[in-house]
Parts: sequence; structure tokens; C-alpha cells
Amino acid sequence: MLQKSLLGGICPLSPLLLASHSGNCKIIVPRIPHRTGPVGFYSVHLAVSAIPGPHSPGDASLSWVLGKEMPRPACRAAGRSGPSPPGAPGSCSQRCGDRDGSCSCHPTCSGLSSCCSDFRDFCLEISPYSGSMMGGKDFVVQHLNWFRPTEGVICRFKESIQTLGHVDSFGRVHCVSPLLYETGRIPFTLSLDNGRSFPRSGTWLAVHPNRVSETEKSELVNETRWQYYGTAGITGNLTVTWEPSALSTQSVIIELWGYEETGTPYSDKWAAKWSYLYPLATNIPNSGSFTFTPKPAPQNYQRWEVGALRIISSRYYAGEKDVHALWSNEHALAWHLGEDFQADPEAWARAQCLAWEDLEDQLPNFLEEVPDCPCTLAQARADSGRFHTDYGCDIEHGSVCTYHPGAVHCVRSVQASPRYASGQQCCYTAAGTLLLTADSTGGSTPDRGHDWGAPPFRTPPRVPGLSHWLYDVVSFYHCCLWAPECSRYMRRRPSSDCRSYRPSRLASTFGDPHFVTFDGANFTFNGRGEYVLLEATLTNLRVHGRAQTRTTSEGTQDQGTGLMAVAVQEGNSDVVEVRLDGKEGVLQVLLNQEVLNFTEQSWMDLKGMFLSIAAQDGVSIMLSSGAGLEVLVQRPFLSVTVLLPEKFLTHTQGLLGTLNDDPTDDYTLRNGRVLPPESTSRELFRFGADWAVENASSLLTYDSWFLVNNFLYQSKHDYTFQPLFAEETTPNPNQAEVAELCGDNHFCAFDVMATGSLSVGNGTLMAHQRHQHRVQSLRPVTSCGWLAPPPNGHKEGISYLAGSTVHFHCDGGYNLFGAEASTCQADGTWSRPSPMCQPARSHAVLLSIIFGGLAVVALVALVYVLLRRRKGNMASWGSQP
Repeated sequence: MLQKSLLGGICPLSPLLLASHSGNCKIIVPRIPHRTGPVGFYSVHLAVSAIPGPHSPGDASLSWVLGKEMPRPACRAAGRSGPSPPGAPGSCSQRCGDRDGSCSCHPTCSGLSSCCSDFRDFCLEISPYSGSMMGGKDFVVQHLNWFRPTEGVICRFKESIQTLGHVDSFGRVHCVSPLLYETGRIPFTLSLDNGRSFPRSGTWLAVHPNRVSETEKSELVNETRWQYYGTAGITGNLTVTWEPSALSTQSVIIELWGYEETGTPYSDKWAAKWSYLYPLATNIPNSGSFTFTPKPAPQNYQRWEVGALRIISSRYYAGEKDVHALWSNEHALAWHLGEDFQADPEAWARAQCLAWEDLEDQLPNFLEEVPDCPCTLAQARADSGRFHTDYGCDIEHGSVCTYHPGAVHCVRSVQASPRYASGQQCCYTAAGTLLLTADSTGGSTPDRGHDWGAPPFRTPPRVPGLSHWLYDVVSFYHCCLWAPECSRYMRRRPSSDCRSYRPSRLASTFGDPHFVTFDGANFTFNGRGEYVLLEATLTNLRVHGRAQTRTTSEGTQDQGTGLMAVAVQEGNSDVVEVRLDGKEGVLQVLLNQEVLNFTEQSWMDLKGMFLSIAAQDGVSIMLSSGAGLEVLVQRPFLSVTVLLPEKFLTHTQGLLGTLNDDPTDDYTLRNGRVLPPESTSRELFRFGADWAVENASSLLTYDSWFLVNNFLYQSKHDYTFQPLFAEETTPNPNQAEVAELCGDNHFCAFDVMATGSLSVGNGTLMAHQRHQHRVQSLRPVTSCGWLAPPPNGHKEGISYLAGSTVHFHCDGGYNLFGAEASTCQADGTWSRPSPMCQPARSHAVLLSIIFGGLAVVALVALVYVLLRRRKGNMASWGSQP
């Protein structure tokens, strides 16, 4: 069955048809089996010359080339004087992301010189590309200059939310981001004909309000004062400041907006809503500062206790939605509450705390499904697939732990719980001990609403940040900060201990490249090609890597290889690839084969994962299953660490081994055959080659002709490449230097021999040491669980791990009955139960008892003596005459 190509050529409709680039049909035909490799493919290219016009094929020259790549001419779209028809094959109108047709609208087309001529006009690039989910960010469409008359610019987000845009005097098209109830990449389309058609498309990144830079927000000067206003001693003026140049206007309106969630919790009627309440100031100069004295709000506004300020131009009407704006942080609205609060804030807050307590007792118990905390700070920081630093208490940024006194670092569970979208928080002391609310008000507190929200967002309790504010933060103000009822809060937000926590398992690959499997086996496989690092059918998790040789400064190729790219996908998640750019050696991150820009954001919420980048040399990928990848630049290669929760046990295969606590079966081939642990380097080389990526399932990107010709259209494992094998190496001429650098680290020594570079060996050494340190951090520890102090007593010690001892003491007026100390044993039980403290009697009572007893004894003795004397006298009288 044949299909006439758009350029006059013929392309067979076959599963072996891989692509059509710039008018070339690429056909894959079976390749004659090679003696040293599996059946592969030869490439057959039907090259069609570029055509002079949109309808006439002209003189097409056809070339059949066996096993050789023909150069591709850049694609030229037909000349048109106006907008292309929707979906036109020669245009990118409504075709962004497509590869089909006479030219490409896929992001990879730029590197392949196969883009339609209007690619940049229809597949939009914007600046800035991100902003708060609160909306109001003005962004400009790049490369689209519009000097023709327009009936109206409309920007449509998620096919349903529309905002008005405009064309400025320079012909640049502007859009304004809308108020959203979600974070992540939001698709949008653009209309320049007042909404009749939306042929252009792009993506906007909506960001959690706390991840927006301070320059993009208005600032509540001394924000704590705003949130305590009206409590004891907090009165006077409040000030808000902003950057005047962020709003192109002479005068502004400052408004208060309130957030609420209405309807029955956990029902279909539960809804999130931002509402405009009232202006604080209208038509004031855009000076960058406003000071006012708060007044109690009218009664009909009292139900809003969480809100934010919004500053907009005076040319809009107050409360107008989706206009260019600056928002403040969301905060507790103490300054706006009524006279009943200001008259007696403690009594008012106590009533609110009791009402929250009653509501909590009616809601489902979310605590049953939040994960247990890691037992130690080292575990919490190492288990980066499931836990991530809490920005409110970060040891890397000075440990400013306002709500967790005594803690130096907190982490949050990355993923919300499956049913109730709840979150876990875990805080640790400087000694690395998990801090519990049963011991301190600074302890870890779980959250009914996960601070980062949860897909599909938009409805409670999944709204990022704001659901958490209503159910976990403002209630903390009521019970702990505005009223002395913190024990009530802590009873309903008790810390998790770590008795059920199981550390993630760890595997790594680094250097030339060397592999350390989940079960601890290690080997070197320096093949050239693309390979399956990991497959896990449990969640359809796949991790692919590309290994290439290093080109030295002299232009020669090493005898070894290293990872230059790694890509991951889980289920139907986005595909993220991390690679070293071959020319510059800089780190690139690609999302669905499009290079990402991290100039504005270092954290992105993506489909099925979170993505975080640190200092341009490391990337963390946190997947919805709890699996995690960390990719670091260890020049000249990448080092990759994969973390898997225990649920992946027995579900993995690939170069990183079979996770089952048995290192002897880690060298398992695709057909199930297992190579013995003592296999030679050459035998393990065949094991590695067996896990070459299959072309149809590759996650890697081919956006240059070098990658197309060397990896896409070639065998995934290069059988012509002969690497260096460890058993066949000769001593390095600089053996003393190698020994001094590497010591007994054979990975380091091998890489120096393979590359002739001490710096490469040093990078390998550091990567291996980092892996070993992390394995040590993730070692399981035993917890005996929280041990209560005796009633009317107290204890010393808040560590409940094996080997820890807790000492007990009684309060004044009580005596200790039982053990004075208890030690956590290796089997997870305490050596002694908690003792009892019983009331002690006073010294006066004790002395009166003693002296009373002595008096009774003396009286009895006296009576006895008198009776004896009387008896003697009677005997003498009876003998008288």
C-alpha cells in the first residue's frame, strides 16, 4: 500500500517507515545478520529534491542509498500572503508538535533544519514563560511581530479560560496569565481575530506562589505584624511595597482578595474560590509604597480569614479579573478581622480553634495514608525521590525554622497521598533526630492539604498552597499563635514516627561507565550506543541512557565511553531527558524533546513528576511512584543515581540489576538467562550489549543529524567499537600518581587507564564515594517508637532509635516507682516500661507518724512497767501476817 507524498514522492505505509524529513521517505529494510551482533537494519532513503512551488513537484530526482544517510535539504513551506488554513500540512497552524507532512512542527526540527517556515510564528515562544498561579503576569510572544490591524487579541488557557491581550506600539503581542487553581505547564492558544480562530499555541508555566521571585510580588513589610495585628500590643500602621516599574501606570488600586473553600468537604460540591472583597486604596500614585491604619471589616467580610493583596492599574475597575497585577503572599487576615477579634483576640481564636477541632473530628482520618517519616536527617536528605526540602526550614539556607523551634531542617513528602491528597512533614534536630510533636511544639506535623497540591488540582483539598493554608496553617494560628490551645492542634496533627519507614534502594552509574546495582553488584560496561538502564513493569518505569566516547583535546577518541544522556518516563508521564551538550559540555534538560529554559524557575511541576535543577550541574526528577533520579555533571560524563521504594522489589530489570536483595542474579539477560557473578569483563560486555534500546521504544532525543545518523538510524549497540577490558589493561606509566589519587578504588584506576586523564579518574572517584556515602545514609535503622513520660513526671531524651536511652524523673511531690531509664533494643522494643510517679507524703506527716509511733511504744512500755510494779506490790502485801 503506497501513499503519495506531499512532495511528489512515494512512501510505503509500513511499520518499518520511521520518518519523513524534508521530503525524504526513510524506509527500514532487514539487515543481513552480522556475525558478532543481532539482526539489525539497513537504511534506504528515497531522497526527493526540493520543489519550486506549492503545487508542482518539479523535477524530482530519486536516490536509493543502502546503508548511507543522504543529506536533508531544509524544508521550504509554500509562499503565502496570509495566515495558513487551520491544520494545513505545509504550515504549523494548529499542528505544533507534529512531525508528519512536508515539514516539521516538532521542537526537534530546529536542529534538523526541517521546520516549516512559519514554525516560530505558530508554535509560540514566550517571555517570561512563568509566573504565579495567581495570574496577572504580562508576557510577550517572541518572534511574532503584528503590524496588521487586529479585531482583538484573546489568549485562551486550557481551552476554557480567556484573557484579553493586546499589541503594543512595537508590534509585539502580549497576553496576561489568568488566575488559576493549579500549577504546572498550562497550554494556551492565541487568537488575533477576536476569538474566531486560535491557530497559534504555546505553554505557560504556572508556579506555586511561594516559588515566585520576590521581585514579582508586592511585599507586606514585617509580614508577621500583619498576621498578628490586633493581638496583644500589635497596633498602628501597616505598609505594603512594590516595584513601580512592574506596572506601567501612573496610579494604582490596592485591593483585598479572600480565599475560601465552600461546600461539603470531600464531596463533588467542594469548591475553591478567590473573591474580590474591597479596595484598600483607589487611584493612588504608583510610588511603590502604601501605608494605612487597618479598620475592622464589615460583618459580611468576616468569614474570609486567608487572603492576599492585589495591586492593579487604575485604568481597570476594582475587582476586574485577569488583568496585569502584582499579588502579595497569601496570609492570615488578622488585620482585617472585626471588632470582636480585636476586643478579645484570645477568646475569639479559642472559639475558632474549638470549631476547627469539631470539624476535624467529622472529617476522614487522612493520617492513615500519609507515609512515615525517615528516621534520621541523613535518610531524609538522601531519600530524594520521596522527600524534598521544605522551603520554610532548610539547613542549606540558614535553618530559619519559624514554626519549628528546635529543628534545623524539615522535608515534605513529594507526592500527595492517593485518596485525600494529604502531605507529610518531617523535621529534625541538629543531631539528626526526628522531632515529634509529642515532645515539642516544633515537631513535624502532617497536613490535610498537601502544600504543593495534587493533580488534577483546582478543587479542594488539591489546590496548591491554599488548601493547606485553610486546613493546616490558619488553624495553627487559631490554636497555637493567637490562643494557648496548641495541645488541641497537636493532638489532631501528631507527628509520624518512623517504625514503618523503609529506605529507598539505590543504584548508580558513573565514569567509564561503571554500574553499582540495587543489590550491590558492580561491573564496568563501556559500550557505545543506547541502553536500558532500568525497566520496571510495576509502573511502566523506563530509564534509557546514551554512552559515547570522549574526544580528547588532541582530537583522538578514548577506549572507553561514558553516559552523555539519560531519559526517563513512567507510565504516560512526560519524558524528561538530561544530557551534556556535545559542543559546550553544558547540561541540557529536555521535556518531551524540547530544551527547557531554567532562567526563571528551578522547580517545575510536570505530568507525573516534579523536576528540580541545582546550580546548572545537577537535576533531580521525582516521579509519582516515589522513584527518583538524580543526574549530575561529572565531567566529561554524567553520573546517574536511581532511587526506588521497596515496592519495586522483584520488579526491575536492565543494567542496574534485579532488585531482590540477591546480587548473584543481577546480570540477567533479556531472555532470562543469568550470567554468573564471576563473569569476565568481556562476558559482561555481551550482557550490556543485550540491553541495547529497541528503536521503537527509545526515549532519547534525536535533534541533530549527528544523533540521527549515529544513533537513530544505526544499531543501538555499536559492535565495531572495541573498548578497554579490565583484565587486559597494562600498568599506567604514571602508576605512582594513579595510586596516590585512586588508592584502592579500581573504578578510578581503570578510568585513568582508559582515558589517560587523572581528572576523569578523580571525577569517577568522587562519584563512587558519593554513592557509598548515600548508601550508608539510607541504611535501615530500628526505632522503638515514642516512649511516653510518666504522668506527673518527665523524661530526658527524644531519640527512640536502637541504642538510645531515655531517663525518667518525677515532678516535685512524687516518687518514682519503676525503672529510672529504658533503652531501645535491637529488636525494636524498650528494655523497661515507663515507670509511675506516685504522690510523696510530706516530712511533717512522716515525722508525726514516726514520733507518734514512738509515743505509742513509750506509752505501752510505761503501762507494762506500772503493771509489773503493781503485781510485785500485791505479792509483798499478801505475805504479811
